[in-house]
Amino acid sequence: MSHSKKQYFHFTIGPVQGFVAQARRTRDFWAGSFLLSWLSAVAMKSVQAQTGDKDCIKFPKADASFLDYISGTQTGDKPTQGSVPNRFKAEVPLGFEAKNVTKSVQLAWEALAELIFDKDIKKYANDNTRKIWQRQLENFWDISWVLVDKEENSAALDQRKNWRSYVPSIEAGVKCMMMDGWQELSGIETPHGKGLKNFWSPIQKTMQTDLREGEHLCAMAFIKRRFVHSFNKLNQIMPNSWTLSGWELPKTVPSVSYLAGAHWLEQVIEHADEAVFEQYYLQAYELSGRCNNERQTRLKCLERLKDTVPKQLFNKWTSLDGNVFHPAVLENVNTYPDTKQADKTRLALKELNDHVKEKLQAQDKRFMPASPFYAVLMMDGDSLGKHMSGGKETQSKITKALEKFTKKVQDLVEKQKHSGFLIYAGGDDVLAILPLEDALACASTLRSHYETCFKGTDIPTTLSGAIEYAHIKTPLTKVLFDAHHLLDDIAKDKTGRDSIAVRVQKPGGLTLQWSQPWDIALNKKGVVIDQLAEQFRKEQTDDALFSSKFFYKIRERFDLLNPAIDPHGKLIPIAAINQKTKDIVKQSTVLNPTEAIDLMCMEYLNSGASKINTMQEAKAIIEPLLEQCRRVTRNIKIDAPDNWERSPFLRVDGALLVRFLAHKGVER
Repeated sequence: MSHSKKQYFHFTIGPVQGFVAQARRTRDFWAGSFLLSWLSAVAMKSVQAQTGDKDCIKFPKADASFLDYISGTQTGDKPTQGSVPNRFKAEVPLGFEAKNVTKSVQLAWEALAELIFDKDIKKYANDNTRKIWQRQLENFWDISWVLVDKEENSAALDQRKNWRSYVPSIEAGVKCMMMDGWQELSGIETPHGKGLKNFWSPIQKTMQTDLREGEHLCAMAFIKRRFVHSFNKLNQIMPNSWTLSGWELPKTVPSVSYLAGAHWLEQVIEHADEAVFEQYYLQAYELSGRCNNERQTRLKCLERLKDTVPKQLFNKWTSLDGNVFHPAVLENVNTYPDTKQADKTRLALKELNDHVKEKLQAQDKRFMPASPFYAVLMMDGDSLGKHMSGGKETQSKITKALEKFTKKVQDLVEKQKHSGFLIYAGGDDVLAILPLEDALACASTLRSHYETCFKGTDIPTTLSGAIEYAHIKTPLTKVLFDAHHLLDDIAKDKTGRDSIAVRVQKPGGLTLQWSQPWDIALNKKGVVIDQLAEQFRKEQTDDALFSSKFFYKIRERFDLLNPAIDPHGKLIPIAAINQKTKDIVKQSTVLNPTEAIDLMCMEYLNSGASKINTMQEAKAIIEPLLEQCRRVTRNIKIDAPDNWERSPFLRVDGALLVRFLAHKGVER
């Protein structure tokens, strides 16, 4: 050990993906993120209490409001989102007891779990339930820490993690429906409906919408589902004589079906007659078990209308279960077994949509039914790890810039122009869910804010993003895992960082994938793809948006413009090229870019579905569209302004994304 008077404590807790991303609802998703942040904040508070120094956390800067609420001082805004990264570095004196930090985290976790067990499980528990509960609590978290002499030695924690000392418990019996591989709490040895029902049905009846019929969970999943009802009762004495406290948290998080239909509901509240909406509301309310599941949901697009209708009506209309916005869900007997009431609701929904559509047409406006798609937005800073090795001054600049960035993220996602819900914002990471219509613009806004926060620091970092447009039927866990791949492998690695990557996931699987560097994706007005979608929607004359020959035949036209040729000189459609054939074919361009624009303009004018009728007007749409259909990547190995690689070939995904966004994912 060095004779230095100080040393550096590095801490991390996981598993992140195993806890956060395994979710059946958006609330599970949010809960996992919040709880992981909370436990990391407990670790930070434990370090502060032991050192007696509030400024001992060096990177990232501790969220003062979160740490104050943890210790019961309750200053500043009440934290409702995860904002504390699961990894941090602190300056500590010699003799620092690192094991006390681990002990504090486990004590906090078990104290919260005990409140939940006593409130929700104890009266229904059998002999096995308590054993499973305790075993899982004691063996879930993977905590690693190191103490080092040199501040710049950030690699030691990664080396420590490589020891792989984390060994999850061996789980028998029936497995949890949310978290893969963990035993559910009834403890029955083999799956049979009667045993599961006998244990879970009484619990489900007391929790109603918090636990669906037939849902069986492990300890960690149950805690995620129910902790908000007990969190405010936390009062636990911790090592080094501080008291762990909880606070009131929101009981609801917007569901994916509610987010998907948010802008439809905005149209309805703004334009529907009260009597027509009330008829729909009564049927939908009856169908959903007389539950107003979204009663605490507050989205910007809806809140702006709260003074335009009576308060009682506004609260009723914005509190309906989002599933009742979607005809396809109303037809699903697994969601709504009462088919007679579901049919009544579906007919009332159709009458409401027809009514609003008629009123909007009288104002020369277009009505859009509820979209069945929502967006998951994931963003992450580029190259910050590399810059963190640049010395104390550089680390200080990064810390201050990230603190400034994080503080404003929730406001940008939820309270300004966008109607999203922030799951997590800590350091350079952002995770949010949004209506389809808001995701690209929100990503662009966050990227601009990030650049502003680092302006003047001389640190060349950027912010990459990934957007998954997912159908409400797609399992949420699948979407979350896929978003990580989209961000890391497509936006960062393949496109070259400072980029945005987008995927559309329909129930049948991946429909399209598009990515561009931000410099290509944006113009002075914002996101080009968003602008094109709005313009195409505006210019279409037919109610059946984009049923025109132009979009249905665009893949065929692109194949003609840049065909692939096999070794024998035979043309191969681009869509037919696969992993086995791509290395033996060559592509060529039949027309230069100007000629391609002219040809596609004529194709669009001849499709007959647009209000425009001149080449000049057509070029204003087609030229930027084709630019977004040509793949551009940045060669990150070349440190120069001209490290762009521009493909001359047209890819159909850009055009299909425009069509998807203009159509809002609604199939006719």
